Amino acid sequence: MSQLILFNKPYGVLCQFTDPEGRPTLGDYIRQPGVYAAGRLDFDSEGLLLLTADGQLQHQIAHPSNKLPKVYWAQVEGEATEQALSQLRKGVALKDGRTAPAKARILPEPEIWPRVPPIRERQSIPTCWIELTITEGRNRQVRRMTAAVGHPTLRLVRRAIGNWTLDGLAPGEQRAEEVYLPAAGNKAPRREGRRQTGKTPRPGGPRSGKPRAKPGKR
Repeated sequence: MSQLILFNKPYGVLCQFTDPEGRPTLGDYIRQPGVYAAGRLDFDSEGLLLLTADGQLQHQIAHPSNKLPKVYWAQVEGEATEQALSQLRKGVALKDGRTAPAKARILPEPEIWPRVPPIRERQSIPTCWIELTITEGRNRQVRRMTAAVGHPTLRLVRRAIGNWTLDGLAPGEQRAEEVYLPAAGNKAPRREGRRQTGKTPRPGGPRSGKPRAKPGKR
């Protein structure tokens, strides 16, 4: 068995444990010694981050060859068309090559915590939410994909990695689970029950609660 920490990374937190410039880091929230992130989230992205002290588990989660699906909720500029969604599903040509096909759909505005600071809003330009599922892990991939089809991302939340989700985690909160590592040849780690850790909410942070979609506005 190996332990995995599920953490809801707030906006504006670096995916490292120290920063010479004094910016918020994982060290402000994660107290367990010896753990490190299985994959990363950008400074300006939010949502699910997985951490472990087990190198084999980290590899099975983060290595691109294992193709664990990652689900993102992206608030984008403009009303996304079926043509734009079709482009995302087929794969988008980026400077570092065409992306693998993704799953893409319009998402009713999700009932999640407000971002601090809020996104910029323009009265003349509407926004919408897209749910995008990818199996790659290129640098700023989702942002580059939505921009390539004409819809720059304004806010990005990672909702799930494999079978692990944000359910029940407010920004700055964490939960630990026990994970079973299969024998060589079976790439998918399996969760084996869970236990709660102490939670470290962000001081003055947004409300707690499970991210869930409210009835569609679009």
